[in-house]
Amino acid sequence: MFLAMDTVFDQCSIAILDSSGQVLSSHTETGKRQQTQQILPMIDVALSEAQLGLADIQALIFNRGPGAFSGIRINTAVVQALSVAHDLPCVGVSSLQAIAQCAYQKYGLTHIYSALDARMQQVYFGQYEVAVDDQSDHGIMQPVLDDSSDSTEQLLDYDSQTELNLPIAGNGATLLALHDQQACHEDVWPDAVIIGQLGIAQFAKSGGTEAAQALPKYLRNQAWKTLKEQGKA
Repeated sequence: MFLAMDTVFDQCSIAILDSSGQVLSSHTETGKRQQTQQILPMIDVALSEAQLGLADIQALIFNRGPGAFSGIRINTAVVQALSVAHDLPCVGVSSLQAIAQCAYQKYGLTHIYSALDARMQQVYFGQYEVAVDDQSDHGIMQPVLDDSSDSTEQLLDYDSQTELNLPIAGNGATLLALHDQQACHEDVWPDAVIIGQLGIAQFAKSGGTEAAQALPKYLRNQAWKTLKEQGKA
């Protein structure tokens, strides 16, 4: 059994899944203002519905980012605390990979870009393709290294143009300069079920980490910038 959580996508989402990805309990509350108050009670409800305790959980899966700084901090802190208290391994999942996986499941897109609005005139960006040959990752979106970058996750400025004319998923899609007839899917918004499915596949392949290694991924060095610096004020 696996406990998955997400507070990065402007929501509080909790899911409990078995090793096959079957959902035993899932709840999502939209909005980010009450995440710190919502997350622990939602975990308790999900465990109760699944008739499980934390002792029955094999690993904790969380959205490690990139994305909203406060959202990343919340689910990372909760996972680290539960990991230490109950001696459970952790699995961090990329928010951009989650967008790609959600687009694959929703629209059948097998090779896409993920773009998440990073504010400050930038988007978090990555390229993903579904695995078909590797049985351990079959049906799971995997990162593709872009020829123009040495990283699978990067920051792009607004109005940048992608190298290929691939569909773009996520709320940062229309903030880029699009090719003619390049498809955009802004409505792709993963929940904890998607995070859990990706985490289970990752855990089966490489296992989990201890709490000290369950680290967030911000991409931006000054993730704590003020609202004025982020262009929100």
